[in-house]
Amino acid sequence: MDKTSSSSIHEGKPIRCKAALCKKAGEALVIEEIQVDPPQAYEVRIKILCTSLCHTDVTFWKLDWGPLARFPRILGHEAVGVVESIGDHVNGFKQGDVVLPVFHPHCEECRDCKSPKSNWCSRYCDDFFSNTRRYGMDSRFKDSSGEDIYHFLFVSSFTEYTVVDIAHLVKISPEIPVEKAALLSCCVSSGVGAAWKVADVEEGSTVAIFGLGGVGLAVAEGARLRGAARIIGVDLNPDKFEIGKRFGITDFVNPALSGEKKISQVIKEMTEGGVDYSFECIGLTSLMEEAFNSTRTGSGKTVILGMEKQMLPISLGSHDLLRGRTICGTLFGGLKPKLDIPILVDSYLKRELNLNGFITHVLSFEEINKAFDLLVKGETIRCVLWMDK
Repeated sequence: MDKTSSSSIHEGKPIRCKAALCKKAGEALVIEEIQVDPPQAYEVRIKILCTSLCHTDVTFWKLDWGPLARFPRILGHEAVGVVESIGDHVNGFKQGDVVLPVFHPHCEECRDCKSPKSNWCSRYCDDFFSNTRRYGMDSRFKDSSGEDIYHFLFVSSFTEYTVVDIAHLVKISPEIPVEKAALLSCCVSSGVGAAWKVADVEEGSTVAIFGLGGVGLAVAEGARLRGAARIIGVDLNPDKFEIGKRFGITDFVNPALSGEKKISQVIKEMTEGGVDYSFECIGLTSLMEEAFNSTRTGSGKTVILGMEKQMLPISLGSHDLLRGRTICGTLFGGLKPKLDIPILVDSYLKRELNLNGFITHVLSFEEINKAFDLLVKGETIRCVLWMDK
C-alpha cells in the first residue's frame, strides 16, 4: 500500500473531494462532492486511506432527536490517513506522516493528561457538542451550496479528506498495515486497554466478557496477552463463539440457552463463585448488573465499556459493594492515545498483539451503505472501506 502523502499544491487552500453525507436519520448515506477547508492553527488536514464502521456510527446515524441529532453530517471515527497539510503551531507532525485520528482527546497539557491516574482530558473531554475542538461550531466542511456540514466526534472519517485537531491525532509507524492500524483508533484500543489499563488483568485470572463484537473480542485479546486462565464469552450469536477462540476465549455462554438461570448464576457455577473480572461491552443496564453479579465476592471487578443509549441508571446491591466488589467505567480503554497507541503498534509489529479476525469484510468507499447494512444485521465485526478501491 502506497502511504506517501498527496501533492502539497492544495496547501492553504480548500480541497474538493468525495464524502458520504448523512442527511437524515436512518436514511442511506449520499456520496457527493464537498469542500474541505485548510487547517487552522493546531489542526491538520489528512487524506483518509481507509476507514472502518463502528456501532457508534450506526447509533448516531439512527439518532433522530436531541442536540446530537445533526444533519447533514459526516460520520466515521475509525480510520488511518496521511498528513496532507498542517496549520500554524503544529509540532510533531509533517506532510506524509501516517496518522490515526482518534475520538478521545489527549491535549498533553492539562492536569489529567499529565497524571498517570486516568486518560481523562479535563481540558477537552466535557465538550461533546462542538464541530472543531478549539473553534466551537466552526466547520471545515461545506456542501455544493456552500452550506456547513456537521463534524462527528472531532474526526469525520467518511470523506477523502478531513481536518483534525492535534489533540485527536496520533503519529504511528508506517510499518503496520493500513487496515490493521485503523482498528487501533477505536475498538481494539478500547478493548485491549480495558483489560490492561483499567482492569489490570493478571496471569491465571478468570474473565467474563458480555458482548463479542469488536470491542469484546479486543478485551479477550488483552486478557489473553495478560495470561488469563479462563475467558468466558457471552453472546446470543453462536457464530461469535468460533471467532472468539482466535482471541483466547475458552468458554461460551449463550443466554438464549440458559433456561431460567440468570447469566450471572451460570457463570458463578462455572467458576465456583464468580470471575475475577467482567466486562460489559454492549450498553444495556440489565447486562451491566449481570456482569457485576457474575464477579467474585471480595475482589471481583467489573468494567463498563458499553454506552447505555437511554442513559438509564443501574441497580447494584449495596451489600455486594460493601463485601469488596468494584465497578467502573472507561472511555477508550483508559489509554492515553499519544502514549499508548504506539505501544499497541509495537506489540503488533512484534507479533504479540493479534489483529487478525477483526476485519470480516473489505469494501470500496462507494459501498458504504452495504457496510451499514452488514453491521445492522450483525453479519460483520469490522468492515474496512478503502478510499482508492
